[in-house]
Amino acid sequence: MALTTTKKLISGLLLLPELASANQLNQANTAWVLTSTALVLFMTIPGLSLFYAGLVRSKNVLSVLMQCFTITCMVSILWLAGVYSFIFADGGELQKFIGGTSKAFLPDINTTVLIGDIPETVYFMFQMTFAIITPALIVGAFAERMKFSAMLWFSGLWLIIVYLPVCHWIWGGGWLADLGVMDFAGGIVIHVNAGVAALVAALVLGKRKGFPTTAMPPHNMTMVVTGAGMLWVGWFGFNAGSALTADGRAGMAMLVTHIGAASGALTWMFIEWQRFGKPSVLGIVTGMVAGLGTITPASGFVGPAGALVMGITAGVVCFYATQYIKRTLKIDDSLDVFPVHGVGGIAGSLLTGVFAAGSLGGLGLADGVSIMDQVGVQALAVFVTAAWSALFSFLILKLLDKWIGLRVTADEEVQGLDTVLHEETGYLDL
Repeated sequence: MALTTTKKLISGLLLLPELASANQLNQANTAWVLTSTALVLFMTIPGLSLFYAGLVRSKNVLSVLMQCFTITCMVSILWLAGVYSFIFADGGELQKFIGGTSKAFLPDINTTVLIGDIPETVYFMFQMTFAIITPALIVGAFAERMKFSAMLWFSGLWLIIVYLPVCHWIWGGGWLADLGVMDFAGGIVIHVNAGVAALVAALVLGKRKGFPTTAMPPHNMTMVVTGAGMLWVGWFGFNAGSALTADGRAGMAMLVTHIGAASGALTWMFIEWQRFGKPSVLGIVTGMVAGLGTITPASGFVGPAGALVMGITAGVVCFYATQYIKRTLKIDDSLDVFPVHGVGGIAGSLLTGVFAAGSLGGLGLADGVSIMDQVGVQALAVFVTAAWSALFSFLILKLLDKWIGLRVTADEEVQGLDTVLHEETGYLDL
């Protein structure tokens, strides 16, 4: 990889520019990214899997676990086959829009090839875990009603057509990176992208049978809280790992991630307590996820005070977005992917441009860039990502609906996806 391309890549990942010329392995940084890679994979399996599985009804628990596990396997193979290459390899004249093919199946990779000062094998794996969790997040929008075959096709096509270009534009040295967009760990690439796709999927598939008149409470709150705890712990790899260095920046990213999660959780809990008379377990863990999604794009740029404000904002904005989507618009986004991840990602991405400013306790904006300038760039990136995700998610879903059909039948939905699609049940009747 040419040095100029490496500089763009490192800039897209928001690393210190000095790393671009590194030609020696840094064992501390390598050890931290290896650890972070395991933590981010831990977020999907078992974290997100258990979180989502507990939220659905018992007759669909295995279907959600199966979807998250299968996505993990499928994305891993697609990542090796070319998705990684088209994001991070040099695209030549098309670099602003797409990468190249030189890294498909990693033909030149061995134990000595470095990205910055860590092995490219480690970097490949770290970025793969981000690609895995993004389509897995969307599962929550169509839980309990999509065919397994349709889920497979949608997740694979969405990774290639939607995730790949957006990730390249921001983290692979593309045109949004050139504009100076700030997305430290995926507020735009992951949360806005997946959140908008989730909303489109919920609208295209339509409501579950009985929604909103039939109560559909989580079948296992113990499983939900267990998964939520795993997400919180794994998120340290997500955000602090994105520094790709074992230094003070990673430490600050970890600190603000924790503050964002805690303040988002408490804010949601107190709003719910005041509005409904009792604080719920579901509310506090959902607020935690909202806080984490909101702080993610800012985690390498803001200080503790900014993280506190952003976490509180997440709790308020995402709570009312959830109520509006479910109760007013009556959109059946089954597990609230858009109002939590999508809205949180949008809010966090815009607020990054504010609280990254040194005058507000952040690590500072680029020379000559004002808060308004940066917020404008953030807004452009959010809009472009949301539009791209909405358009192509819709087209993929419509194509699949014509080809193989998206939904199980009404009778199959009543019976439950575990039995209908997998001939298994999550629990034995004792």
